[in-house]
Amino acid sequence: MILLAVGTLSGCSLFSDSPEDTLRSFAENLQKGDVAAAAGLTDDPPAARAAIQSMFDGMGSKPKLSVSADLVDDKQVTGTLEHRWQIRDDTVEYQTDATLVDSGSGWRIRWQPAVLHRQLRDGQTFSYSDDRAYRTPVLDVNGQPLMTWQAVSLVDLDRAQIGSADALARALRPVEPDMTGAGIRKLFDGNDAAKQNVIRLRESDWKRVQRAVQSIPGVTTSEQGALLSATKSLHSPAMSGLEGIWRQTIDATAGWSVLLVNDDGSAAHLVDSAQPRPTPPVQTSIDRDIQTQAQRAVDAERRPAMIVAIAPSTGGIVAVAQNDAADKSGPVSLSGLYPPGSTFKTVTTAAALADGVVQPTSQVPCPGRTTIEGRTIPNENDFDLGTVPLATAFARSCNTSMGALANKLPENALTDMARRFGIGADYDVPGLTTVTGRVPVADSPALRVENGIGQGTVTVSPFGLALAEASLARGETVSPVLVDGQSTSGDVEPRKIPEEVTGPLRSMMRDTVTRGTATALRDVPGLGGKTGTAEYGDNKNPHGWFAGIAGDLAFATLVVGGGSSAPAVGVTGEFLRPLRN
Repeated sequence: MILLAVGTLSGCSLFSDSPEDTLRSFAENLQKGDVAAAAGLTDDPPAARAAIQSMFDGMGSKPKLSVSADLVDDKQVTGTLEHRWQIRDDTVEYQTDATLVDSGSGWRIRWQPAVLHRQLRDGQTFSYSDDRAYRTPVLDVNGQPLMTWQAVSLVDLDRAQIGSADALARALRPVEPDMTGAGIRKLFDGNDAAKQNVIRLRESDWKRVQRAVQSIPGVTTSEQGALLSATKSLHSPAMSGLEGIWRQTIDATAGWSVLLVNDDGSAAHLVDSAQPRPTPPVQTSIDRDIQTQAQRAVDAERRPAMIVAIAPSTGGIVAVAQNDAADKSGPVSLSGLYPPGSTFKTVTTAAALADGVVQPTSQVPCPGRTTIEGRTIPNENDFDLGTVPLATAFARSCNTSMGALANKLPENALTDMARRFGIGADYDVPGLTTVTGRVPVADSPALRVENGIGQGTVTVSPFGLALAEASLARGETVSPVLVDGQSTSGDVEPRKIPEEVTGPLRSMMRDTVTRGTATALRDVPGLGGKTGTAEYGDNKNPHGWFAGIAGDLAFATLVVGGGSSAPAVGVTGEFLRPLRN
């Protein structure tokens, strides 16, 4: 952006008898951007108005001027205009001469384009342009290209040939299967545009449909550059905000040039320029290979499915994947809120251990169903284990055991422990909009029991649950990050989670996989986790969850309306096996 200013100029009237005041008034009006007033101080206002307006249009800002005038004789004065354009941290300076003549009704500037620049001629104007390092890539955590500057083809359709919409949709279906003629026609609703852009295609897709598309009446095409994912299959809600950060990066190092150009746009004279500075790539925490595998896993599920993965050691967001069915609701993997079901028992157990309500070696009752504070809680299919070790109750996901533990906790215990895990915290992650979840303080014993088994008023996002798993793995509240050098802020300070809590919990999660509700994943080395089935609405199709830790990878998987945790466990297996085996 070009910014302009000028020193304080003396006040003067438009029709001054002083040539110096006329020249100063001309400069003052240029600074204010008052084209008509500046042009009115010349002896050819129409020509001056056109040239000055063209200068402003080409430069995109207002000039910074200082003025001096020298008297020659009674009838003619020459003055000097000192032009200063401020371009970021640089300044372009040059002088021009102006001749003032007595018109009989006041002094006027004799108009000629050279008043604006000594090399400016009739039919020429100014042109400012940035010289940005568009080839700067966005990289993944391993230095692989995540997003790059690529050529794209724009396909437009003329309103006068809207009857070609069906033919154009058919021609585009090899690369855009959901394209319809009705959808194309809808682009023209509510506006009077002569043409509409129908689609933007990367080079490989354009080559597939080019011949068919260009033969359709009313279709026009053009090319431009765009920042795109390195491959068409590589996409993620976590990548949607990276272009903004990339643009900030290339803007900060951009060079620039100021030219005088002819009416056909060709360069006539270089006024000044600056070369772009070296531009570092935008480095992210996303792992391209893990992201690709997560996307493949969710794409194999027909119901809305999501995976979010975070590296506990760094807080780096490694992968965020959701399938087309989930995309219809927006970036729900990062900000959608759902009841967590039994996955929240990790927080409940942590709170019970921290508060001394139970010990890792404690024996706890696990009846098929129980009534606590007037709320009857059943286990799935009323399974009854009798009295068992806490680890068994956790691994087998005993609702009755966890509800009883929650009932013994203070009313704010679950809220406080959840925030220590990152759930309920509000983070400002550059490049992302996220919501972790909500765990309100339970205002009744019955609600505390329901919250303790992940129902009631508790909600989490897949992002929030993955963050909780990362915090458990690290033993401290994890602050999530996406881009190197871009700091995350939040309303929660990192807090330690005691080892006497995290150690037993990680062991219980491993038991869940080896002998509990997630034995379908026992072949995944070192995996620990927690299944969850979350009731909502009429409970005909509960949500299915699986959240866990595998090495330096913490994650949460959700299948909306999965009916049980089994689909989430299946998607998780498709995600982890190629990575861990």
